[in-house]
Amino acid sequence: MTQSAAMNASFSVVLLDDDRDLLKATQQTLELAGFQVQAFTAAADALAVLDRHFNGVVVSDIRMPGIDGLQFFQRLQHVDADIPVILITGHGDISMAVKAIQDGAYDFITKPFATERLAHSVRQAAEKRQLVMENRALREAAGEAENGLPLIGQTPAMEWLRHTLRQIADTDVDVLVTGETGSGKEVVATLLHRWSSRRSANNFVALNCSALPESIIESELFGHEQGAFTGAQKRRLGRIQHADGGTLFLDEIESMPQSVQVQMLRVLEMREVAPLGTNEVRPIDLRIVAASKVDLGDPAQRGNFREDLYYRLNVITLSIPPLRERRDDIPMLFGYFTNRAAARFQRAVPDVPASVHRYLRDHQWPGNVRELSHFAERFVLGLDNETQDNARGRLENILPLPERLELFEASIIREALENHDGDVRRTIEALGIPRKTFYDKLQRHGIVRSEFSKAN
Repeated sequence: MTQSAAMNASFSVVLLDDDRDLLKATQQTLELAGFQVQAFTAAADALAVLDRHFNGVVVSDIRMPGIDGLQFFQRLQHVDADIPVILITGHGDISMAVKAIQDGAYDFITKPFATERLAHSVRQAAEKRQLVMENRALREAAGEAENGLPLIGQTPAMEWLRHTLRQIADTDVDVLVTGETGSGKEVVATLLHRWSSRRSANNFVALNCSALPESIIESELFGHEQGAFTGAQKRRLGRIQHADGGTLFLDEIESMPQSVQVQMLRVLEMREVAPLGTNEVRPIDLRIVAASKVDLGDPAQRGNFREDLYYRLNVITLSIPPLRERRDDIPMLFGYFTNRAAARFQRAVPDVPASVHRYLRDHQWPGNVRELSHFAERFVLGLDNETQDNARGRLENILPLPERLELFEASIIREALENHDGDVRRTIEALGIPRKTFYDKLQRHGIVRSEFSKAN
């Protein structure tokens, strides 16, 4: 099977013609081009297998007894107006075919036709249909997310994470959450609180340990009495006491100063707090969820973080996988974020072009879900092209050399394909590599050659 045929193999074609000999010949033509073909001699039979979930193309003759091709096309419009329909016409039917094109038919081809002409039209129509289906999937996925699906994703890692959160949410065990920047650690902490009995009337209190200098963080956490230090003009309730009865979320806990770590260890062990400027010890009832972007179990990454505090926190550890390791979740997340951004900016949700689908698939997302969310906002605002270029440039400065070389190679191949409208021969000549090497690189980088065709 040729490379083109292999790409076409996932596309379906419903073929309709009452002339059995011509039907058989056309079916063979399309099957040789690699398409999966269902052939029918009656429009009613073809309509029975077509619905809005059909991911393919319809090819129909116009002149047929009973329901002719134009009537068939009109009925199919009520099933799904986005299904591409290619009409096969005789010379006397051209005016009718032109009218059908104006009404939304994808193409018409006059008899007799060259086999490559039909195969090319079907291929382009199938790729258009695939883009329509991908956009629908994004919108439907976003709708599911809007219906209350937290920690959006259907990959096994995310399903396991949601299941585990449900299992431990209503226990009072402390939890350590690990994951890269932007992966959703605060979302996990929020859900642990929301799904617990502490949610009713009690506080969820969050503190980023890296955002406050050492001179302030102690007072922020433990509170102070009036006159406890210079500038303490009135009594202040600390975050720990404010979270009494609820949940305290300590983000980037690896940044907590060592002097504060000692006091935090006592809070964890004794469930009591002593504000600055008083000897009074006050009991507290709270769950602590700590988050770290480094592996605190690894001494090399732990740095100055106290080992005994790590083991006290490490009752249950939940790891959030980076977005690049759960790529199947990206369409659903992107659909959710575009819907949310559209509502926020009071814009219509735009259709997603093939270039953005490629970017969603190929980008490494070093900023994880947060980066994807910002990208969706820029896309809704019409700034996606600039964002892609800038984000790719920033990414190339972050990644190790081997991964940067991979990105560079993929960008060169894409540029060559764009410059030569997806033509394999001319692209290979421009790149100066063997044909097999070219196809191997397409597969490794996830590049679909047909997406660069000028007619796409």
